[in-house]
Amino acid sequence: MSIDTGHHERPLRADAERNRAKILAAAAQVFAERGLDATLDEVAEAAGVGVGTVYRRFPDKDSLIAALFEDSIDEITSLARAGSQHEDSWEGLVWFLEQALQRQCNNRGLRDVVVGSSYAQSNLARAKQRIGPAIALLVERAQADGHLRRDVVAVDFPIMEMMITALGNMTASVTPDLWRRYLAIILDGLAVSRDAPSPLPELPNTALLDEALHSAKSPLRRPH
Repeated sequence: MSIDTGHHERPLRADAERNRAKILAAAAQVFAERGLDATLDEVAEAAGVGVGTVYRRFPDKDSLIAALFEDSIDEITSLARAGSQHEDSWEGLVWFLEQALQRQCNNRGLRDVVVGSSYAQSNLARAKQRIGPAIALLVERAQADGHLRRDVVAVDFPIMEMMITALGNMTASVTPDLWRRYLAIILDGLAVSRDAPSPLPELPNTALLDEALHSAKSPLRRPH
C-alpha cells in the first residue's frame, strides 16, 4: 500500500501547514495517552480541528503514523547536522544529545511511533541510512579533536539513546529531568579526559525518587 507521508509535495499554504503541525502534535499526544489504536476522530478533537481537515491531510491512520515517523527522523537528522556546525566539536556532540533526548524523553507518543509502529519497523533501515552519516560526522569530529574516546563508534549512540529515553519516558510524569543526571554520567565516560568529574544534576527528594523508580518498574498500561 502506498502511504502519503506529506513529503515530496507542493508547499502547503500557511494555514494548511499550521493545521498539519497541530494535527501531528495532537497525534503524538493522543498516541502517548491511548496507544496507536486511537482513532483519527480522537486526534481531530485533540487538535481542535474538524475531522474532515484531518482526513484531507491524512486519509487514514497509517498515513498519519508515517508522517509522524518521517518528521521525527527529519528532525533528529537536522539536529545532528546542526550539532556538527558548532565550532567546538565536543559541545556540538553534547548539544545534539541533549536536544534529541529532550524531545524523545518528553514525548512518549513520538517514541512509540518511531520504534513501535509497523511503519517504523519496516522503514528502520532507511531511517538509519538518513541519520547515520550525520551522527558519524559528529563522532568523527569529536574524536579528531581529541575529545571523544577512540573506541566509541557511531552505532553506540542509538543504544545509549534507547537506555536514557526508556528512563525518561517512564519517569517523565514524576521527575521529568531525571534523565539529565544519567546523561551527565555517560558523557564523562565518553570523554577522553576531564580535569574533574562533571557536576551532576541533583537527585529529586526521596519520595519523588521512589515514585519515579516505581513508575519505571511498572508496565505501561494502555486501554484497548
